[in-house]
Amino acid sequence: MESAGARCSSGGSCDPDVVCEKRLFKAKLPEPLVQLACSHHHCAFPVNGNELCIWNTATAQSLFLSGHHYSISALSFGSNINPPLVCSASHERVIVWNLDECTQKVQEGFTPHGIVIRTLLGMVLHVRFSPDDQQVAVCAGNRIYMLSAKVWDYSTGQLIYQSGIITAAFPLLSLLIDEENKQLVTGCAEGQLWIFSLISDHNYRCVTHINLKKEQEKFCNKVWKSGKEIGEGQNDSKVCKTDNMRPEGSVETSLPVLLIEHCDFSVCFRNEEKMYSALNTSYFWIGTSTGLLIINLANFELEAFLSYKDYSDLSIRFARSCALTKKTVNGKVLCLITSMFEDMIAVLEVNLATLVRTQNNVFLPCGNESSLSVIARCSLLTNSPLLKGLKKNRKEPSSKTFGVKSTVKDKPLVFHNKIKSSGYTAAPRKTMFSPNTNLNKKEVSKWKTSCKCKSKEYPLDGDPPIKYEKQISVTCKPTPIFCIQYSGDGEMLACGLADKTVLIFNSNLTDTYNVFSGHDGAVNSVGWSHNKKWLVSASEDRTLRVWSVCNKEPALIMGKENFDKTVRFAQFYFLDTFILLCCGAEFHLLNFHLDTTKDDLKRYKQKSVFKLVQKFPMASTVEITSLSAVNDFYSYIVLTAGSNRALEVFDLNAGCSTAVIPEVHTRSVHQIYQNKGSSFSTQQPEAYNLFMTTAAGDGIKLWDLRTLRCERRFEGHSSRCYPCGIAVSPCGRFIASGSDDKYAYIYEMRSSTFLHKLGRHTESVINVTFSPSSPQWLHLEREDGQDDLLGSCKTSVCLKLFCFKLKAKQGFCIISCNNESSV
Repeated sequence: MESAGARCSSGGSCDPDVVCEKRLFKAKLPEPLVQLACSHHHCAFPVNGNELCIWNTATAQSLFLSGHHYSISALSFGSNINPPLVCSASHERVIVWNLDECTQKVQEGFTPHGIVIRTLLGMVLHVRFSPDDQQVAVCAGNRIYMLSAKVWDYSTGQLIYQSGIITAAFPLLSLLIDEENKQLVTGCAEGQLWIFSLISDHNYRCVTHINLKKEQEKFCNKVWKSGKEIGEGQNDSKVCKTDNMRPEGSVETSLPVLLIEHCDFSVCFRNEEKMYSALNTSYFWIGTSTGLLIINLANFELEAFLSYKDYSDLSIRFARSCALTKKTVNGKVLCLITSMFEDMIAVLEVNLATLVRTQNNVFLPCGNESSLSVIARCSLLTNSPLLKGLKKNRKEPSSKTFGVKSTVKDKPLVFHNKIKSSGYTAAPRKTMFSPNTNLNKKEVSKWKTSCKCKSKEYPLDGDPPIKYEKQISVTCKPTPIFCIQYSGDGEMLACGLADKTVLIFNSNLTDTYNVFSGHDGAVNSVGWSHNKKWLVSASEDRTLRVWSVCNKEPALIMGKENFDKTVRFAQFYFLDTFILLCCGAEFHLLNFHLDTTKDDLKRYKQKSVFKLVQKFPMASTVEITSLSAVNDFYSYIVLTAGSNRALEVFDLNAGCSTAVIPEVHTRSVHQIYQNKGSSFSTQQPEAYNLFMTTAAGDGIKLWDLRTLRCERRFEGHSSRCYPCGIAVSPCGRFIASGSDDKYAYIYEMRSSTFLHKLGRHTESVINVTFSPSSPQWLHLEREDGQDDLLGSCKTSVCLKLFCFKLKAKQGFCIISCNNESSV
């Protein structure tokens, strides 16, 4: 055995501070796959087959321990630092060594000995200490089935779940239990990661499946493209620049998962806590034959990738086995690898913070992006488009000359309306007022409950809606519902239908409040004003209409001559000061004034007016596929998604685009949903910076506007055929999603897998929405709190009501279904 000493790599264009080869050992290694061990101050590996070498990273001295007659196949350090323990296993025995006692014995000139805890177990594949170092788990032959995806209850010693599907397709090489999130992570020889939920209510279902090869290529292409946009001089990382252009005749190698270990990712941004979301996120090292990867288990994406071949001074390019320290020391971790083709063992020191920053500097917030916030934090700029629109709404000073008494000219007196009689000739009333005292107890209780519900805040704790309660028919024949939205007070519900009408229901779905007709095409979007008095609707006929809730005639009509393409995603903006809408690859900011009075001689002429303030084109896209903005409070931010799979952030105070996120999903985003809360609930100010996107076949992603990063990914529902909608509860704890498997899914914000499935649907659920308040339509006689969810389905004609328990309270939720006309 010989040492090559400590040396840093400086090959190619990679940062030499990322990885350093501290030591290189040359020794004969056993043939089978070896489990190496690495701790804060020691590295353990076999030499010459049956001899154990303990290398002290602080003193750079080696301790050799003998006690095995056959080749050592598995090693593991104890969980505690004092005393330092190491377990070594071979074909004939399992030995536990106390390193302090062994070091003392060597200094005294004696031969150190360990404690033999078991013999003749056969081929040992894996060993692991318990958290208290009192017991050792040994995987030998078929005695313990960890590698075949079996989960054991340690307290009872019984097998609680077993699956042979994964092991039949791919042999498992490594696994790890994430105790914090209660998940099981397994890795196989073909470079596949399978993540299972260990929560008993989830029935140990698969949360997600990750193809490491595809994720690695996607990450490398993303780093390269981003570096190309900001300039090669500013981007220090050039990893995998030509991975997709392999030379002719080259062989594509697999990525066997040799190791899964916890990653102390917090050291990367210790001084930048505000830059990342407060959501709990777990990170893991994935050791493969070609390098090291860091996986984010919240969004299932790569955070960093270290390839051995990119560093010319590293002696090993392909690893056969790998071990990593769980925690960092001075921001660095130790990595122990063995060569696949030569008898070499290398000790690497990886600077975790430097590795992440060199590859993620193009993703981190900088410049204007770091100041992005949904809540307006500064006053309007002098050249802001919003200020221009506000000025037009202000009344100009009168042109009269002050101080001069105005004179009234003689004009004929004309009454335009009928004059009601004063009633002087009628007989006097004997009874001026007679109160109604015949109210029954139920009506009184219902009235009291309604009044109390108005003053109550939205319930912030409790369970989501899961119990079916009620169903109504919307139309007498099958008609698609394209859009649904609650009013801000939760008392009314608007539905846009394919039959060119807009229906207004009261919140308990017992009565149709109003019906608006006049569009010549299907209504694709509806939006309530902040004061709940107006409703805007957009149609496939390239028109937009603003309706008064109390009047069936539109207060404002924007005709086809104003738009060259279909109008979509119409909504009020900036506390009802503007109207936003999408038309093709741009969105319009409109200023308007509504006047519902009519002139008897010119009733056909509308007095309401509108004016285009500015058009905002989205870069490099054919059509805007989704738009979102907040109207409940002052916000300058508008989010748009395009057919080019990108998401663009606009700051309307500055009047320009401030950030672009490329390739948000594998397909075009069909909905953006912001965490808006409601007037009945209170959230932390930072929570309003969270928003979600969804695309067909690519799940749901949760984003943070401050970092423009995907913080979590939600999978489990099916969305391959139809664009299924999403919604966030006003409390910000739950996410509802439609699905084309005839279910509605409920997710919890802190979990990537679904919490409940709501059935009783005959067709795909394509739209969902939560009620913003505790509605007044309770049919209970006691004081109750509610949480509502409404969903619509393709070609649906029915709305379904669901109920859930909220501690001692009760609430409701609504789902609509397809081709059902019964109540």
